[in-house]
Amino acid sequence: MTGTDCGPTGFPARTRPHPHESLVPWGNHLVSMLLLRLTARDLLALHARRRLVPHLAARWVHFGRGESSDGERQAWASSLVSLAEDLVAAERGNVEMIVECSPTVEESETPDADGQIDVVLVGRHPAEGVLSVQLVELKQWSAVTRVEAATADLVYVDGIEDPVKHPALQLSQYHVLFTGPEGPLRGLRFECGGFAYLHNATDESVRPLLGVDAPTGPYAYTYTSDTRDRLLKDLQSHFSAEDDYSAAEYILHRMNLRNTPLLDAMVNSCGEDTVFTLRGRQKKVADDVLEASELILDSPDREAIVPRPQHAVFLVSGGPGTGKSAIGLQLRADLEAAGRTVKYASGSRAFNAAIKESVGYTEAEFRERFAYFSSFVTPPNPPLDVLICDEAHRLRDRTTNYRLPTEKQGTKPQVDELLDASRLTVFFLDAGQTVRPQEVGTAELIEDAARRRDAVVRHYRLTEQYRCGGSDAYLRWARALLGVSAQEPHEWVPDGLMHIEVVDTPDEMEHVVRTEFDAGATARMVAGYCWPWSKPDANKNLENDVRIGGWHRPWNASSESFCANGEPPSRIWPVHDAGIGQIGCVYTAQGLEWDWCGVIMGDDMVWRTDRWVFQRGKQRKDPKAGVMRVAKPGSLDPKVRVSTLDDDEFARCVRHAYHVLLTRASRATVLYSTDEETRRHLRKLVGEVDVHGLRPTQATIPPELRIARNSGAARSRRARRAQSKAKLKNEMMLF
Repeated sequence: MTGTDCGPTGFPARTRPHPHESLVPWGNHLVSMLLLRLTARDLLALHARRRLVPHLAARWVHFGRGESSDGERQAWASSLVSLAEDLVAAERGNVEMIVECSPTVEESETPDADGQIDVVLVGRHPAEGVLSVQLVELKQWSAVTRVEAATADLVYVDGIEDPVKHPALQLSQYHVLFTGPEGPLRGLRFECGGFAYLHNATDESVRPLLGVDAPTGPYAYTYTSDTRDRLLKDLQSHFSAEDDYSAAEYILHRMNLRNTPLLDAMVNSCGEDTVFTLRGRQKKVADDVLEASELILDSPDREAIVPRPQHAVFLVSGGPGTGKSAIGLQLRADLEAAGRTVKYASGSRAFNAAIKESVGYTEAEFRERFAYFSSFVTPPNPPLDVLICDEAHRLRDRTTNYRLPTEKQGTKPQVDELLDASRLTVFFLDAGQTVRPQEVGTAELIEDAARRRDAVVRHYRLTEQYRCGGSDAYLRWARALLGVSAQEPHEWVPDGLMHIEVVDTPDEMEHVVRTEFDAGATARMVAGYCWPWSKPDANKNLENDVRIGGWHRPWNASSESFCANGEPPSRIWPVHDAGIGQIGCVYTAQGLEWDWCGVIMGDDMVWRTDRWVFQRGKQRKDPKAGVMRVAKPGSLDPKVRVSTLDDDEFARCVRHAYHVLLTRASRATVLYSTDEETRRHLRKLVGEVDVHGLRPTQATIPPELRIARNSGAARSRRARRAQSKAKLKNEMMLF
């Protein structure tokens, strides 16, 4: 702000901020890259399909590096493939190759290196059985000459004008970053070394790199085409020929590419304080809100003689898995600990119910901390210090509830009710997840409402995402498939972070999902709203509404209590183990995630020749069964299929619903369409699952990294206190 002394958040230290100031998103940060993670044999299979280089090029663009040059593409096609072929020749095709990565997901602190190492090889040591890691710099150099006679640290390379460092010096920096106190190998038992591989060179042509005065260390080996046989033997000495599970998962976990699921983090912390590790933009948002609370709000320790008049609005937008809910829940805990009056509101009944069920809040504890958007028709008096609004894309034009009397119905825009409820309001939204026509939450709506109140507006955009295994490639693929983005649908390229497969029958989908569930993974089946949704009968039995040929399954129970065969009510279906037998929809899945998710695409969205076709369905009553059945295939969502909704808006709602469903998995999506032509289209884009080791089954995860699935039974306050006491005792024993 021109001419104003600003505090650290952009708010003035002593004077009221300009009412229309808006914070633009951060510029490009040098964040960690990870272009690919596959075993050597899988990488070669991908290359044989001519899909390796295009995938790496797309990832390169995503990380802000621009279009890859011909030289970079040639290096990927040549050097990576050469190394993979050597691993296979050494009978070590099981070794995993993590391509173009840096050791953390924070900004690179490597002063002299580019921040990314060409390849990290990960496996098990054949003798020790511990984690074995080799850091690799791949060079296409064919000849080098020494810059000075006295040192081999700097050399000239044919085709490069300026002198370059000996590769061992680069590797020494990476070795420190990987093995240091903040590196991904901290706390693990491991063997770690490194080498440079110049497969186009001979020993004689790169003699300056091999002299007695060259850098030394466990990372300073250099191999050329002359010493390939020695490389193969050394690879055999570094890595076992067989692995029971993916050793690379340790690295991904320590790089925070495998986040602790949201509800697991809440359970682990007993709901008292969260255990989220906020990073990059996430941490920036949280820090700015906390600093603003100190500058704008009155002290919680004493009553203000003249209350401060400021009102601030923080608007945080981002796609699935960018950490919006993690930021919000962490802020709630931090602000509550600071003595602020704060509530966490959501437009998702399923999300709120899942938190209540998983953490085990009593009704009073839950109401004290959490609310719905519809809870603020009458504003609190005095206003809350902070109101955190998650899933703000689900804001309604008005607060209406047929269960409530007229005086409790909203009379003004719902966004105004939320702004009236607090002094500092934080909104989290994703425009790609609006799935009903009456959902009006947009950045423009919120900004306009805030400015009518003369409030400061800060708008942040989150881009790095940690859902779907951290695979931005999968999110781009899903958005392009559905037409949510402008990108044309394209073939899926396995990246080792996220997995997708297409099946031919719902039985096959259920078998895959249930197999992983039985092995200990979290898993659910979901579907487009293309079948009637019956309430339980008088004896609380569920109707098998979702009917595909001879495969019949019920929707999650439209009930407030457990049903005849132990099926949970819909509000806790996502987190209760007994929910595995029912099918969820977008309204019960939004905001939640599982390791594996089976997605049924119905006849509301089908592929015809070269485009998507969207269809509204009809239902009829089956006189014999006494329940509704499908009369015309298509959408049966009562809020979406109505004739008053135009075709474009109808298509948008259906696309967004499937976008939500396709982004619920953190490891694998199993996709099935009820339409044969659509299945053929999907299979063409996804391809067959014929590459070794790509399916991230529970058995491939190291035992230490498998998260025990919450049984779904809410824990009592006494149980949570006992866990907290035990946790404190264990922490004291460490000192």
